[in-house]
Amino acid sequence: MTEPNRVSPFPAPDHQPVAGGIAARARAAATGGARYLAGLNPEQREAVETLDGPVLVLAGAGTGKTRVLTTRIAHILSQGRARPSEILSVTFTNKAAREMKTRLAEMLGQAVEGMPWLGTFHSISGRILRSHAELVQLKSNFTVLDVDDQIRLLKQLLQAENIDDKRWPARMLAGLIDGWKNRGLAPSQVPSGEAAVFANGKGGKLYASYQERLKILNAADFGDLLLESIRLFRENPDVLRQYQSRFKFILVDEYQDTNVAQYLWLRLLSQAPSSSGSSLPGSTRQSITSSEEDGSPGLDAPRRPGDDDRSVAAPSSAPALKNICCVGDDDQSIYGWRGAEVDNILRFEHDFPGAKVIRLERNYRSTGHILAAASHLITHNEGRLGKTLHTEDVEGEKVTVTGAWDSEEEARGIGEEIEELQRKGEHLNDIAILVRASYQMREFEDRFVTLGLPYRVIGGPRFYERAEIRDALAYLRVINSPADDLAFERIVNVPKRGLGDATVQMLHDHARKRRIPLFEAARAVVETDELKPKARGSLRGLILQFERWRAQREVTPHTELAEIVLDESGYTEMWQKDRSADAAGRLDNLKELVRSMEEFENLHGFLEHISLVMDREGAADEEAVSLMTLHSAKGLEFDNVFLPGWEEGLFPSQRTLDEQGRAGLEEERRLAHVGLTRARRRAKIYFATNRRIHGTWTTTIPSRFLDELPAASVEITESKGGSGWGGAGGYYGPSRFDNVESFGSSYSTPGWQRAQARRPGAARGSSESGFKEEPSPFSGRDPFGSGFGGNFGRGKRGPMTIEGELVAKSTGTTSEFALDDRVFHQKFGYGHVVKIDGNKLTIAFDKAGEKHVVDSFVQRA
Repeated sequence: MTEPNRVSPFPAPDHQPVAGGIAARARAAATGGARYLAGLNPEQREAVETLDGPVLVLAGAGTGKTRVLTTRIAHILSQGRARPSEILSVTFTNKAAREMKTRLAEMLGQAVEGMPWLGTFHSISGRILRSHAELVQLKSNFTVLDVDDQIRLLKQLLQAENIDDKRWPARMLAGLIDGWKNRGLAPSQVPSGEAAVFANGKGGKLYASYQERLKILNAADFGDLLLESIRLFRENPDVLRQYQSRFKFILVDEYQDTNVAQYLWLRLLSQAPSSSGSSLPGSTRQSITSSEEDGSPGLDAPRRPGDDDRSVAAPSSAPALKNICCVGDDDQSIYGWRGAEVDNILRFEHDFPGAKVIRLERNYRSTGHILAAASHLITHNEGRLGKTLHTEDVEGEKVTVTGAWDSEEEARGIGEEIEELQRKGEHLNDIAILVRASYQMREFEDRFVTLGLPYRVIGGPRFYERAEIRDALAYLRVINSPADDLAFERIVNVPKRGLGDATVQMLHDHARKRRIPLFEAARAVVETDELKPKARGSLRGLILQFERWRAQREVTPHTELAEIVLDESGYTEMWQKDRSADAAGRLDNLKELVRSMEEFENLHGFLEHISLVMDREGAADEEAVSLMTLHSAKGLEFDNVFLPGWEEGLFPSQRTLDEQGRAGLEEERRLAHVGLTRARRRAKIYFATNRRIHGTWTTTIPSRFLDELPAASVEITESKGGSGWGGAGGYYGPSRFDNVESFGSSYSTPGWQRAQARRPGAARGSSESGFKEEPSPFSGRDPFGSGFGGNFGRGKRGPMTIEGELVAKSTGTTSEFALDDRVFHQKFGYGHVVKIDGNKLTIAFDKAGEKHVVDSFVQRA
């Protein structure tokens, strides 16, 4: 009798329906066939159906990349190639992830469940870390610190090292650490040259101390989510293999915006799992750090185009590559300032040998002339893979280029064009103004308030709602009205003067009891011993400053007064010393604020205008013009797009050119490409011949990008706000400034004449040149310290003296206390009154001696 066959001890193999087989076709029929493929053009369909091996989809602006990405996931699921939990789909925002899930549900006709790995880089990395936290010296319930907590922790470390946090701000160190983490650098891997830029070479040591402290606190910051995940994978090959085996398909959106750390994370996961842990994917490549010197495990270096091929393993010895699909557009990589590496997408074919590149060039958004202009412009970049956008739509209107005399006329002209579009039936929601720098918004906001045009600022607060502008306005409000308690409270300790919450609370208590403004309460308290000497001295100094500024208001033009206040208060210096990325932008905004005051007769008139601007609150669903920076506009589209400020130094940005050279120029050109491709029907470019830069009128040069536009798709127009550009016989037609004799100046607006007339020593009614201004007595350096040049600012003023001295005045009331009354003070204890001056008492305390106090702070014993 034969023994029955034994069951094999090995587990049964995984089964998936064969592509094109009976089961796969039956599944497709059950989900409604391939209806989701309907409407795709040939290139889009190829990108969806090419499921095997590495694929790079170069998706130009408006070519339907989001549709391709979501349809590809739907195709994978409907074909049975993977379960939802076996697909890793990475986006850059939670909003994009939610949108993808919604679209998938519409395509498949059912809710998409069980896709836990569809999310952002950081959310997915955080989930992985929590599952293996102990392997990176954390617990699974670790805390992710926000920016405020991160700054607070770094301040503690600076204090422990006796480092002056005013000279070396914690926020600057936080920016450096974030940059290192974005590049995948652990503390031991930071190049010594980079560590030396902070606190005389202590940057690396502080970074290491910071990481150690985070582990003690069982915490991680945002950058750690990726950095620690990379370390987890590199130090634990078995964990890496687990995730490599789990993910059968990887999809990445906006690949051109990935930084080095995100690139390394993807490279590790995108290799087929190796049976042995002897080598990790990519380990044959050069390390980006000097890890050979210190023996620390290095992270793989991102390879740049042109690198020696020896730094990359030969394809024959490289691990097999998985099914990875990256969707992006090298022509829309505009976030280099926050760590994005356009080279990641440029070297895709080197990183993934045999990759298929599919170009989506059919644009469904813009008209022919707009696409022709954008495509011709971007061809001037050398670092690109190359594609040409085209459309089957009509040619449409040509891109217009308009020169204005100055930024005021630029705003006026755009405002009039918007009103004209409105009269033709265009909706305000379909109109956008895209600026290069946030300070440009101020001119447009003021103009729209004058016109009564509703507007909304996208991606940030409106100009007058920005923190630095509110602070500056608070100083001016207190000068204008000493009883403005809200303004005084806002700036009493800005910049830091050692006047904390306890001091402010004391002032509030006294003001409330005596029914007087906060400023008057402060003036009374500084003449007493209620405050500690240092705080009392700081508060007295601030009060003296306000008294001096009020006296100067009567004899000094309000624009110069604003410069004086920002300088003498230390507010400008505070931002000069701030090393954060947004400090330079804040200084630019302060300059723009001072410039905006010129068109008003006095400080009171300016502040009244501001109250009207700030009071404008439209309903959330109200039709409104959208105002934003070019960086904030990515991913949006409008029928009508206005692009002001196309001038050398502003766009392309001189700061970017100085710091990054040719790479910076190419990113600026990509930004211009993004701006043009936001427009569906009309794109209108503006530039100003003269612009106030850092307080000085400067004759500007039109942006080099204008000469890179194709003549056949561009129309030159004259500004509807007044003049053209070029003066008599200029390039763009006659100008209202051609006949300058009637003006007696080449630039003589009423506001400019008033400003000239107020200048000390200015000759009334005579000016040979509109821009040959007399130097201000306060010029000599730029108080905002941007290094751009010009004479916006003033030299540092020496100590000023005024006749007489500041005397704390009585509120005019008679104290309820009498001489020799026995009283009790919460701080000084018991004593008796020896002198009375209105509401101020001199008290001989039993233990503290003789002190000056306000009667509201004592009670009868």
